[in-house]
Amino acid sequence: MEIEFDPDKERRNRLKHKISLARAVDFEFLAFVEDDRVDYGEVRYRAWGLIDGAYHAMAFTLRGERVRVIMLRRAHDKEIRRYVGQDAKDR
Repeated sequence: MEIEFDPDKERRNRLKHKISLARAVDFEFLAFVEDDRVDYGEVRYRAWGLIDGAYHAMAFTLRGERVRVIMLRRAHDKEIRRYVGQDAKDR
């Protein structure tokens, strides 16, 4: 998958979540939902999946053929149970 992201957002994500948005290329999707909690002016999605065997959460939107990554971080146990249907300790 081709990804893109805002360089400033990349810097902030690395500071806050200690992971580069570029790692989204390694994201193995397990579940995703449309994020309609707020009117973002575009369709956004929240996804949960694996990077290097660890659960992660990602926010993204589609821009043509590319995935524009908005946020990437380790997933919370509650999210994994709710959206993936597994206990985080299973990984």
